[in-house]
Amino acid sequence: MKMTKADTLFQLSFMPRVFPVNCYFVEEEDSLTLIDAALPYSTKSIMDAAQVVGKPITRLIVTHAHDDHVGALDRLKALIPDLQVSISVRDALLLAGNSTLLQNEVNSPIRGVVPKKIKTQPDLLLKEGDRIGSLEVISSPGHTPGSISLLDTRNHSLIVGDALQTRGGTAVSGMIKPLFPFPAFGTWNKLIALESAKKLRSYKPRLLAVGHGKMLEHPGNSIDRAIVEAELKLQPGK
Repeated sequence: MKMTKADTLFQLSFMPRVFPVNCYFVEEEDSLTLIDAALPYSTKSIMDAAQVVGKPITRLIVTHAHDDHVGALDRLKALIPDLQVSISVRDALLLAGNSTLLQNEVNSPIRGVVPKKIKTQPDLLLKEGDRIGSLEVISSPGHTPGSISLLDTRNHSLIVGDALQTRGGTAVSGMIKPLFPFPAFGTWNKLIALESAKKLRSYKPRLLAVGHGKMLEHPGNSIDRAIVEAELKLQPGK
Protein backbone atom coordinates (compact mmCIF):
# COMPACT_ATOMS: atom_id res chain seq x y z
CA MET A 1 0.00 0.00 0.00
CA LYS A 2 1.26 3.48 -0.90
CA MET A 3 0.16 6.54 1.08
CA THR A 4 0.33 10.01 -0.51
CA LYS A 5 -0.64 13.25 1.24
CA ALA A 6 -2.08 16.35 -0.41
CA ASP A 7 -3.22 19.07 2.00
CA THR A 8 -6.01 17.52 4.14
CA LEU A 9 -6.25 14.40 1.96
CA PHE A 10 -4.37 11.11 2.22
CA GLN A 11 -4.58 8.68 -0.68
CA LEU A 12 -4.16 5.02 0.25
CA SER A 13 -3.42 3.16 -2.98
CA PHE A 14 -3.41 -0.62 -3.18
CA MET A 15 -1.57 -2.31 -6.08
CA PRO A 16 -0.65 1.15 -7.42
CA ARG A 17 1.59 -0.12 -10.22
CA VAL A 18 -0.69 -2.86 -11.51
CA PHE A 19 -4.36 -2.29 -10.70
CA PRO A 20 -4.64 0.78 -8.47
CA VAL A 21 -7.54 0.72 -6.03
CA ASN A 22 -7.72 3.85 -3.89
CA CYS A 23 -9.41 4.91 -0.70
CA TYR A 24 -8.85 8.17 1.14
CA PHE A 25 -8.54 9.76 4.56
CA VAL A 26 -9.91 13.27 4.92
CA GLU A 27 -8.22 14.82 7.94
CA GLU A 28 -10.42 16.75 10.32
CA GLU A 29 -9.24 18.57 13.46
CA ASP A 30 -9.44 15.54 15.73
CA SER A 31 -10.36 12.60 13.50
CA LEU A 32 -10.26 10.99 10.07
CA THR A 33 -13.08 10.38 7.61
CA LEU A 34 -12.40 7.35 5.43
CA ILE A 35 -13.73 7.57 1.88
CA ASP A 36 -14.41 4.07 0.52
CA ALA A 37 -13.11 0.80 1.93
CA ALA A 38 -11.01 -0.66 -0.90
CA LEU A 39 -10.50 -4.44 -0.90
CA PRO A 40 -11.08 -7.12 1.78
CA TYR A 41 -7.37 -7.50 2.52
CA SER A 42 -6.97 -3.70 2.92
CA THR A 43 -8.20 -3.61 6.52
CA LYS A 44 -4.86 -3.83 8.31
CA SER A 45 -3.17 -1.33 6.01
CA ILE A 46 -6.00 1.17 6.54
CA MET A 47 -5.78 0.80 10.31
CA ASP A 48 -1.97 1.05 10.23
CA ALA A 49 -2.17 4.19 8.09
CA ALA A 50 -4.49 5.82 10.64
CA GLN A 51 -1.89 5.06 13.31
CA VAL A 52 0.75 6.82 11.19
CA VAL A 53 -1.47 9.89 10.78
CA GLY A 54 -2.20 9.77 14.50
CA LYS A 55 -5.96 10.26 14.49
CA PRO A 56 -8.90 7.85 14.86
CA ILE A 57 -11.19 6.87 12.00
CA THR A 58 -14.67 8.01 13.06
CA ARG A 59 -16.57 8.09 9.74
CA LEU A 60 -16.67 6.03 6.57
CA ILE A 61 -18.38 7.38 3.44
CA VAL A 62 -18.94 5.07 0.47
CA THR A 63 -18.93 6.79 -2.93
CA HIS A 64 -20.68 3.84 -4.60
CA ALA A 65 -21.44 0.22 -3.82
CA HIS A 66 -19.00 -1.78 -5.93
CA ASP A 67 -16.89 -4.53 -4.39
CA ASP A 68 -13.58 -2.68 -4.77
CA HIS A 69 -14.97 0.26 -2.77
CA VAL A 70 -16.57 -1.66 0.11
CA GLY A 71 -14.27 -4.68 0.46
CA ALA A 72 -13.00 -3.93 3.96
CA LEU A 73 -16.25 -2.40 5.24
CA ASP A 74 -17.41 -5.24 7.49
CA ARG A 75 -13.98 -5.82 8.98
CA LEU A 76 -13.46 -2.13 9.69
CA LYS A 77 -16.87 -1.90 11.34
CA ALA A 78 -15.98 -4.90 13.52
CA LEU A 79 -12.75 -3.20 14.62
CA ILE A 80 -14.40 0.23 15.09
CA PRO A 81 -17.94 -0.45 16.38
CA ASP A 82 -18.77 3.27 16.65
CA LEU A 83 -17.74 3.92 13.03
CA GLN A 84 -20.42 6.02 11.31
CA VAL A 85 -21.07 4.51 7.87
CA SER A 86 -22.72 6.60 5.14
CA ILE A 87 -23.78 5.99 1.55
CA SER A 88 -26.29 7.55 -0.83
CA VAL A 89 -29.95 6.69 -0.44
CA ARG A 90 -29.89 5.03 -3.87
CA ASP A 91 -26.71 2.98 -3.55
CA ALA A 92 -27.76 1.69 -0.13
CA LEU A 93 -29.89 -0.73 -2.14
CA LEU A 94 -26.84 -1.94 -4.05
CA LEU A 95 -24.90 -2.29 -0.81
CA ALA A 96 -27.65 -4.62 0.37
CA GLY A 97 -27.23 -6.69 -2.81
CA ASN A 98 -30.30 -5.37 -4.63
CA SER A 99 -29.44 -4.39 -8.22
CA THR A 100 -33.04 -3.87 -9.37
CA LEU A 101 -33.59 -0.63 -11.26
CA LEU A 102 -36.01 1.92 -9.86
CA GLN A 103 -39.09 2.85 -11.88
CA ASN A 104 -37.79 6.29 -12.87
CA GLU A 105 -34.29 5.12 -13.91
CA VAL A 106 -32.90 4.65 -17.41
CA ASN A 107 -33.29 1.05 -18.47
CA SER A 108 -29.60 0.15 -18.48
CA PRO A 109 -28.36 -2.84 -16.50
CA ILE A 110 -26.32 -2.04 -13.42
CA ARG A 111 -22.79 -3.20 -14.12
CA GLY A 112 -19.72 -3.91 -12.03
CA VAL A 113 -19.48 -6.28 -9.11
CA VAL A 114 -22.27 -5.50 -6.66
CA PRO A 115 -21.57 -6.86 -3.16
CA LYS A 116 -23.63 -9.84 -2.01
CA LYS A 117 -22.37 -10.49 1.51
CA ILE A 118 -21.96 -7.09 3.20
CA LYS A 119 -23.50 -7.22 6.66
CA THR A 120 -22.92 -3.61 7.71
CA GLN A 121 -25.98 -1.38 7.47
CA PRO A 122 -25.37 2.33 6.89
CA ASP A 123 -26.02 4.78 9.69
CA LEU A 124 -26.69 7.71 7.35
CA LEU A 125 -28.29 7.81 3.91
CA LEU A 126 -26.94 10.74 1.95
CA LYS A 127 -28.37 13.12 -0.63
CA GLU A 128 -27.17 16.14 -2.57
CA GLY A 129 -25.98 18.98 -0.36
CA ASP A 130 -25.56 17.01 2.87
CA ARG A 131 -22.52 17.84 4.98
CA ILE A 132 -20.32 15.42 6.88
CA GLY A 133 -17.53 17.22 8.67
CA SER A 134 -15.81 19.40 6.06
CA LEU A 135 -17.28 17.44 3.16
CA GLU A 136 -20.22 18.40 0.96
CA VAL A 137 -22.09 15.60 -0.82
CA ILE A 138 -22.51 15.97 -4.60
CA SER A 139 -24.79 13.59 -6.45
CA SER A 140 -22.82 12.25 -9.44
CA PRO A 141 -24.65 9.24 -10.91
CA GLY A 142 -23.58 7.35 -13.99
CA HIS A 143 -21.06 4.79 -12.84
CA THR A 144 -23.83 3.56 -10.57
CA PRO A 145 -27.27 5.12 -10.17
CA GLY A 146 -26.41 6.47 -6.73
CA SER A 147 -22.75 7.45 -7.06
CA ILE A 148 -21.71 10.47 -5.02
CA SER A 149 -18.68 12.72 -4.91
CA LEU A 150 -17.35 14.69 -1.96
CA LEU A 151 -16.03 18.25 -1.95
CA ASP A 152 -13.76 19.40 0.87
CA THR A 153 -15.15 22.87 1.46
CA ARG A 154 -11.89 24.04 3.04
CA ASN A 155 -9.69 23.64 -0.03
CA HIS A 156 -11.84 22.39 -2.96
CA SER A 157 -10.33 18.94 -3.06
CA LEU A 158 -12.83 16.73 -4.89
CA ILE A 159 -13.11 12.97 -4.29
CA VAL A 160 -15.14 11.43 -7.10
CA GLY A 161 -15.04 7.66 -6.68
CA ASP A 162 -15.29 6.27 -10.22
CA ALA A 163 -17.06 9.26 -11.80
CA LEU A 164 -13.65 9.96 -13.36
CA GLN A 165 -10.41 8.00 -13.59
CA THR A 166 -6.80 9.05 -14.10
CA ARG A 167 -5.15 5.65 -14.56
CA GLY A 168 -4.40 5.26 -18.26
CA GLY A 169 -5.38 8.90 -18.84
CA THR A 170 -8.10 11.11 -17.40
CA ALA A 171 -11.49 9.84 -18.53
CA VAL A 172 -15.18 10.20 -17.79
CA SER A 173 -16.71 7.03 -16.38
CA GLY A 174 -17.69 4.72 -19.23
CA MET A 175 -14.94 5.85 -21.62
CA ILE A 176 -12.51 3.04 -22.35
CA LYS A 177 -8.83 3.78 -21.82
CA PRO A 178 -6.88 0.85 -23.32
CA LEU A 179 -4.24 0.90 -20.58
CA PHE A 180 -6.94 0.67 -17.88
CA PRO A 181 -10.41 -0.08 -19.27
CA PHE A 182 -11.97 -1.63 -16.19
CA PRO A 183 -13.97 1.33 -14.77
CA ALA A 184 -15.66 1.69 -18.16
CA PHE A 185 -16.79 -1.93 -18.05
CA GLY A 186 -18.48 -1.29 -14.71
CA THR A 187 -20.37 1.85 -15.72
CA TRP A 188 -24.16 1.84 -15.62
CA ASN A 189 -24.96 4.74 -18.00
CA LYS A 190 -22.40 6.68 -20.04
CA LEU A 191 -24.62 9.66 -20.89
CA ILE A 192 -25.55 10.23 -17.26
CA ALA A 193 -21.89 9.83 -16.30
CA LEU A 194 -20.98 12.57 -18.80
CA GLU A 195 -23.53 14.96 -17.31
CA SER A 196 -22.12 14.24 -13.86
CA ALA A 197 -18.58 14.95 -15.05
CA LYS A 198 -19.71 18.34 -16.35
CA LYS A 199 -21.38 19.04 -13.03
CA LEU A 200 -18.25 18.10 -11.10
CA ARG A 201 -16.12 20.33 -13.34
CA SER A 202 -18.36 23.28 -12.44
CA TYR A 203 -17.11 23.08 -8.85
CA LYS A 204 -13.63 24.12 -10.11
CA PRO A 205 -11.71 21.57 -8.02
CA ARG A 206 -8.15 22.34 -7.02
CA LEU A 207 -7.38 18.67 -6.53
CA LEU A 208 -9.01 15.64 -8.14
CA ALA A 209 -8.97 12.34 -6.23
CA VAL A 210 -10.26 9.24 -8.03
CA GLY A 211 -10.86 5.59 -7.29
CA HIS A 212 -8.30 4.43 -9.84
CA GLY A 213 -5.20 6.48 -10.57
CA LYS A 214 -3.10 9.27 -9.13
CA MET A 215 -4.43 12.49 -7.67
CA LEU A 216 -4.29 15.50 -9.97
CA GLU A 217 -3.59 19.05 -8.84
CA HIS A 218 -5.26 21.82 -10.86
CA PRO A 219 -7.20 19.22 -12.86
CA GLY A 220 -9.47 21.58 -14.82
CA ASN A 221 -7.83 21.20 -18.22
CA SER A 222 -7.58 17.42 -17.86
CA ILE A 223 -11.26 17.15 -16.96
CA ASP A 224 -12.19 19.45 -19.86
CA ARG A 225 -10.32 17.23 -22.32
CA ALA A 226 -11.98 14.13 -20.88
CA ILE A 227 -15.41 15.72 -21.26
CA VAL A 228 -14.75 16.68 -24.89
CA GLU A 229 -13.52 13.14 -25.62
CA ALA A 230 -16.66 11.66 -24.07
CA GLU A 231 -18.93 14.06 -25.98
CA LEU A 232 -17.35 13.06 -29.27
CA LYS A 233 -17.58 9.34 -28.56
CA LEU A 234 -21.19 9.58 -27.42
CA GLN A 235 -22.45 11.47 -30.44
CA PRO A 236 -25.24 9.60 -32.26
CA GLY A 237 -23.80 7.20 -34.78
CA LYS A 238 -20.43 6.92 -33.08
